[in-house]
Amino acid sequence: MEYLKKLSQFIKPYKKYGFLNIFFNILYALFSTLAMVALMPMISVLFGETERLTIKPKYQGFKHLKDYGQDYLNYFVTTTNASEGPERTLLYMIILIISLFLLKNIFNYLALFSITFLRNGVLQDMRNAIYDKVITLPISYYSEKKKGDIIARISGDVNEVKNSLLAILELIIKEPLTIVFAIVTMFTLSAKLTIFVFIFIPIAGFIISRIGKSLKRKSGQVQAEQGVFISTLEETLSGLKVIKGFNAEGKFNRKFQESTNRFYHYSNTLLNRQNLASPTSEFLGIVTIAALLWYGGSMVLIEKTLTGGAFITYMALAYQILTPAKAISKASYKVKAGNAAADRVLEVLHTPSSLEDKPDAIVKEDFTTSIDINNISFKYEDELVLKNFSIQVPKGKTVALVGQSGSGKSTIANLVTRFYDVNSGNISIDGTDIRDLTKHSLRDLMGLVTQDSILFNDSIKNNLLIGRANATDAEIIDALKIANAWEFVKDLPQGIETNIGDSGNKLSGGQKQRLSIARAVLKNPPIMILDEATSALDTESERLVQDALDKMMQNRTSIVIAHRLSTIQKADQIIVLNKGEIVEQGKHSELLDKKGIYHKLVAMQSLA
Repeated sequence: MEYLKKLSQFIKPYKKYGFLNIFFNILYALFSTLAMVALMPMISVLFGETERLTIKPKYQGFKHLKDYGQDYLNYFVTTTNASEGPERTLLYMIILIISLFLLKNIFNYLALFSITFLRNGVLQDMRNAIYDKVITLPISYYSEKKKGDIIARISGDVNEVKNSLLAILELIIKEPLTIVFAIVTMFTLSAKLTIFVFIFIPIAGFIISRIGKSLKRKSGQVQAEQGVFISTLEETLSGLKVIKGFNAEGKFNRKFQESTNRFYHYSNTLLNRQNLASPTSEFLGIVTIAALLWYGGSMVLIEKTLTGGAFITYMALAYQILTPAKAISKASYKVKAGNAAADRVLEVLHTPSSLEDKPDAIVKEDFTTSIDINNISFKYEDELVLKNFSIQVPKGKTVALVGQSGSGKSTIANLVTRFYDVNSGNISIDGTDIRDLTKHSLRDLMGLVTQDSILFNDSIKNNLLIGRANATDAEIIDALKIANAWEFVKDLPQGIETNIGDSGNKLSGGQKQRLSIARAVLKNPPIMILDEATSALDTESERLVQDALDKMMQNRTSIVIAHRLSTIQKADQIIVLNKGEIVEQGKHSELLDKKGIYHKLVAMQSLA
């Protein structure tokens, strides 16, 4: 039940299907027992053991239900034998048995039909919830986690939970009820024989529980290792050029095979434990049946306290208990595996986000005065990346950030867009701390062009519509023209409907970057964040991209992080950073006149 509590939020929307499953499983268990009990009168008819009864019995209340049922059956057999003959009576008994088995299987199907909607509904909602959490969690979370592990949780682990949901309902409803109904009936047939059977049940239960004790731990190892090799596969596909370029295929092959080898051993241990359950429970069941044959046979042959028909029916009921007992032992393993998988899924879902909006967060719809970065300090781990950093970016102005790698330039872009929160100080827009704004409204005010052109395996049109979902084709083409991208898009086979492949790999670096700029242009935000947007381009592509950036930044507030200093000469203010601190600031010409760090950087790039 603890397992169901963990998943209650996902089960509640589909609880009606759970109740239907329980209802049909009750009927299934009832008719399973009745189908076996119906064998007794048929055997009695065959062997002439039916007690002759010519007076129709009267119903005398629930307490006497068993006697009433037996007497009525004897009356029916006696009168039918007399009027229609024993062959017709036997035919009626066979029809009764077939009808009961038919009803049993109909109810079993209806139970499975009902649970299908619950299982697949929970599967869908869990996947949606974990995906929603994946895109909600801050970027810092993924610097510590492997992407492959997250993929394994949203695919394999969630599927394991789905499978275990059927198992747990079998474990707590279907199979136990089948056993209970059978045992109650067995008690009515022979209390003495049933008590004898109960000597063996605790022994069998103890042995089976010992087998499954460490199953959850083993299942957790299997699922964790699955995350490792999926991560390796994801990294391999992402870095295939580097792997091939450095002849590192062997290294990555070994790494993958080491993981799959561990997965192989963990899976073998897990499955062997699971597989041991069925033969163990079956063997213990056969031992019980053998004991019953010996003890029950003496009751029929020597003590004469049990009829042959009742004993055969009793044996059928006893054997019927074996199937659900085996199912329970298998189901308990599935539930333990599902429990381990649920823990891994819920670990992600219950991870708190350090960047949640405040309950009274403000929705900001415009930008009017300035962005103020006030005395901020920030560190990713232990060492400060920015120290007491302050700048103001007035509306309509372009501020450029330059400096050596690791000086903190890109960190400022991450902080202004609130991918991370500052450790001290604050960043405000129009005097309002960005932590008091909703993240959605903050990022609505901004367009982002990064060094790595992040594009998706879709059409050019759909990649640009991420910037503004309701844009028309004409507006998309205008944005492409501003970004100097229309010149190559118009020549593509399907124009803006052309698919650009995984990560846009059907295009050159310059073409991908111009599409990224077009996406930002289409969004048309008042603030632009350009994070080394031209650093990875050749000279010709850089010229086209820089021209696109100049068009885009007109009449906009821009924070430009620059690697190539030739691209920021027109900036209203240039901030020179070194180890997270401002060492120089001013216009391009002013900084050159100072003959300081900026002058050296320009000279170095000129020589290059």
